Amino acid sequence: MKILLFGKNGQVGHELLRSLSPLGEIIALDRREADFENKDALRRTISTHAADVIVNAAAYTAVDQAESEEERAFLINAEAPAILADYARYNGSLLIHFSTDYVFDGTKPSPYIETDRPNPLNAYGRSKLAGEQAVQQGGCHHFIFRTSWVYGIHGHNFIKTIWKAGKERESLKVVADQVGTPTSAELIADVTALSIAAFYADLLPEGIHHLTASGTTSWYGLACYTLEKAHEKGISMKAGLNSITPIVTEEWPLPAARPRNSRLDNSALSERLGFFLPEWSFHVDRMIEQLVRSDAI
Repeated sequence: MKILLFGKNGQVGHELLRSLSPLGEIIALDRREADFENKDALRRTISTHAADVIVNAAAYTAVDQAESEEERAFLINAEAPAILADYARYNGSLLIHFSTDYVFDGTKPSPYIETDRPNPLNAYGRSKLAGEQAVQQGGCHHFIFRTSWVYGIHGHNFIKTIWKAGKERESLKVVADQVGTPTSAELIADVTALSIAAFYADLLPEGIHHLTASGTTSWYGLACYTLEKAHEKGISMKAGLNSITPIVTEEWPLPAARPRNSRLDNSALSERLGFFLPEWSFHVDRMIEQLVRSDAI
């Protein structure tokens, strides 16, 4: 099997390099090697690296900046995936595409299932929804994995921000009225690899799947958990365990509106794959162990 991976240097892309390697030959490209803002160049790149599976881990992810760069966000998150889907249809390839909880408005009182109606609140969410629709309308074999609150040891993310802020500041304010499920890039990559194998074994139907860890917390809850674990590990922190103040969304205004409820129901994917997707704290603990080791170097 020949696999073409886009976005190899991102949080998820970095982990996919590891998880996909047992499946076959991987051709991994970064943004310099695959320009998602140049349609003709992207078409040439795909044709040059003809692959059985195309994994798109590349995306425009600057949520607030997308409010002023919506055209660019759509180019990368929607128009480029349409090109990938077009190639996959004509060549019989399987396309893996990643999406987000931000396609929903967050007003549902319970976790979102795959068939709930999207209604994004911001430009980033609109661009990602357009990407989903482009892949679906492309007519190719595909998986669209919606995930949420992604983090990993490589790249920028909330856990790293809290870790750094806890060392530098004596008090922190964190939004407490947005809830979701922190999901590690490691988990996303591992389940993606398993899903590809399951697809070729006729065990997993193509389409949209919610790929997250299990359980729920808030940004405030995740910040408290991170600092608590840091203190347990003996990491020197200026911020104490009681120095994080919960605030509401309105007290931390940002250009892009965020959904209050980012919970995605992962039960359908879990049942089809035949195993339980772990609680969010499991991989957060693994991430913290990595941060502790990097501090010790």
